Amino acid sequence: MFDIDLILEILEKEVSGYAVPIVDLIAVQTRDPFKVLVTTILSARTKDETTAGAAARLFKKVKDGKSLARLAEEEIVKLIYPVGFYKNKARYLTKLPEALEKFGGAVPDDIDSLLTLPGVGRKTANLVVCIAFAKPAICVDTHVHRIMNIWGYVHTKTPLQTEMALRKKLPKKHWLRVNSILVAFGQGTCRPVGPHCDQCVIRKFCPQLGVTPRKSPKSRAGARAAGIKKFISWNVNGIRAIEKKGFADIVREMDADIIALQETKAQPEQLSENLINLDGYKSFWHSARKKGYSGVAVYARREPLQVYCGIDHQDIDDEGRILTLEFSDYFLVNAYFPNAGRGLKRMAYKLDFNRRFLEYVNNLAQKKSVVICGDFNVAHKSIDLKNPGNNVKNPGFTPEERAWMDEFVKAGYIDTFRKFHSGPDHYTWWSYRFNARAKNIGWRIDYFCVDKKSDERVIDAAILKEIMGSDHCPVSLDFKS
Repeated sequence: MFDIDLILEILEKEVSGYAVPIVDLIAVQTRDPFKVLVTTILSARTKDETTAGAAARLFKKVKDGKSLARLAEEEIVKLIYPVGFYKNKARYLTKLPEALEKFGGAVPDDIDSLLTLPGVGRKTANLVVCIAFAKPAICVDTHVHRIMNIWGYVHTKTPLQTEMALRKKLPKKHWLRVNSILVAFGQGTCRPVGPHCDQCVIRKFCPQLGVTPRKSPKSRAGARAAGIKKFISWNVNGIRAIEKKGFADIVREMDADIIALQETKAQPEQLSENLINLDGYKSFWHSARKKGYSGVAVYARREPLQVYCGIDHQDIDDEGRILTLEFSDYFLVNAYFPNAGRGLKRMAYKLDFNRRFLEYVNNLAQKKSVVICGDFNVAHKSIDLKNPGNNVKNPGFTPEERAWMDEFVKAGYIDTFRKFHSGPDHYTWWSYRFNARAKNIGWRIDYFCVDKKSDERVIDAAILKEIMGSDHCPVSLDFKS
């Protein structure tokens, strides 16, 4: 039995010294339902410090719905930038005063009414009811959903299912505080990436269901001393966008030796100093000529012997798709394969890319070990996507693309993830539509592969599905150098 009363009592004391989640901070400063509502809308998929700055700028000019109505959407955009999805949120805030009129200009205090307001989902509605009105409500964000399932207190697949399960099971005395406790705990200790189980105050009670605890600093140092390097590959779908979602903190938690990124969508001169000179890493970039398109990058703790941008074929190199770092005993090839495109309009380009890419890595493999990572934009086998039958004619699962993957494997390259995980339901990309990620309706299109002679150097491979920020999640490889 999991004693939820005892656990939450322990955690409430533990998180009292943690950073206060932004919506709770606003509630301490004011119980004004309007400010709590607006702050909660701003906070979605945004770091707390970014939300705090945006809210402070906005509330200098806005006190209520009437004063908000006097601001043009363009001015709201400037005030709340750079919160995540700031343009959408500015549009919601522009529409909010009119939506509040049916409630006499006041923020309603029940969930059903709040759900009629622009930009308000169940998480926001529950937070406002709970924090602004101190009425029993259960706000379930990703932290609450994730931690409750780690504990085995619920067995659910989506935050909505978790909310409904907790309404039936969780004693009402905990409803007001459970979100604040678990958000702080999830940000501080029970993190999505590498949770600090070694330091957790409830570790003797926690079953750690589905959790991969971090390697303690000592064990990570031991792995490095043993020559085992940790590599990460991640399609970030825009490096500037993910910077606003806590990219630097995520990198710090991953503690990798090499981090290879795809679809950076930026030239180096467009990037902040923090991205170019990420603490502890050297950065290397190969961008597309077309701004806001494609692009790859690598962060490395060690200086490579050589860096090669592209493969000396202009039509490929102009799109910024391949970046190679050479070290003393291996090459690291970071690749962003083309998408065959709607209607398969780029299929010929992709197949030519595939052919030239295989020639390129074959030449490298004659010299030393080759580690290949990136977004291949293809699910190799039926097991690598949720609905194979419905996708055989769609880009990423066509017979032509899969046949090339067969050729790639036949040439001696090893899909490292499948060395350790043979089962289904392992994906690295999910559509933003239809709540696909929460339902785990995805595709496995991101890979770490090695040449055949390097097989015995592969120690482990994993999919880091808990890491958010992109429509892809990172994949990892432990490699003995």
